[in-house]
Amino acid sequence: MTASASPETGSQRLRLAHFSDIHVNLNHYGWSLPDLFSKRVAGWANLRLGGRAWRFRHGEQILRAFANDLSTTNPDHMVFSGDAGCLGTPGEFDLATQRLGSWLNHPGVAVPGNHDHLIQRDVKARNFETRFAPWLVGTRPTENTDYPFVQQVGGWSIIAVNSSAPTRFPWDARGRVGTQQLERLKLLFDSLDDRPRLMVTHYPALLKDGNPEWRSRRLIDLDPLMRLVEEGKIRAWLHGHRHGAYHLPPAPGRPFALVCAGSVTQTRRWSYGAYDLTPTVFRGERRRYNPDTDAFETGERFEMPLV
Repeated sequence: MTASASPETGSQRLRLAHFSDIHVNLNHYGWSLPDLFSKRVAGWANLRLGGRAWRFRHGEQILRAFANDLSTTNPDHMVFSGDAGCLGTPGEFDLATQRLGSWLNHPGVAVPGNHDHLIQRDVKARNFETRFAPWLVGTRPTENTDYPFVQQVGGWSIIAVNSSAPTRFPWDARGRVGTQQLERLKLLFDSLDDRPRLMVTHYPALLKDGNPEWRSRRLIDLDPLMRLVEEGKIRAWLHGHRHGAYHLPPAPGRPFALVCAGSVTQTRRWSYGAYDLTPTVFRGERRRYNPDTDAFETGERFEMPLV
């Protein structure tokens, strides 16, 4: 790992590239009979009739520019906070990993989004986990489970939590960590040393205005997760799900920063985060795509204390 020493604190600095919500989609989907009686039908209607495919029509071009820009920002570690596809099909995952190319071999961490874990049988087949296996390498508190896991990176503990679970109804986009994963997360926190801790999920804790996510889109078990995150001494929580990037510094009653990557490929919102972390300071830069130059460029810069 290439994390370097910070001249300010003498501690290690970690540079991350945080991206999310790629939402690749296919021109043609092969449908099975079970698909016709699943939430995949509603996902397809949203894709073709609701305008999602149009909003992500430049995805291939933008991901090429993203890959080129990573050579400039030179991250130590990649953070992908989910939603590789739209309908959670193997073909979408294959296309997403193809477009990421050799960067999938760069050190990184990934968690699934709600579109990746859209229906139960594909979750059981571990389609996301198989394609993104290089970024799911880590230490787990129990055997034969995928989440949570931790990676020790440049003096930091990066903890990956799956906040996405299939739901039945088309309008239900809620997430869930689940009681068993919360119990494993507690075991994981208790096993860690005193390195500063960073957590990655797909779902947010709060929106840009500091209010909870909409009821139909929020984490069902957000309250117990928030308590556990505070007890677990997380300093920053990275996520996706919302396609507009934002950040919230630590606040009274919430001693950790929240950072949303937004969508790297949605037209006119296209951006990703380049972050420099020390144990006490989070410095971020929004790298925004410019269609005139077909390249990512420096956007907003921000800085937050970490406690």
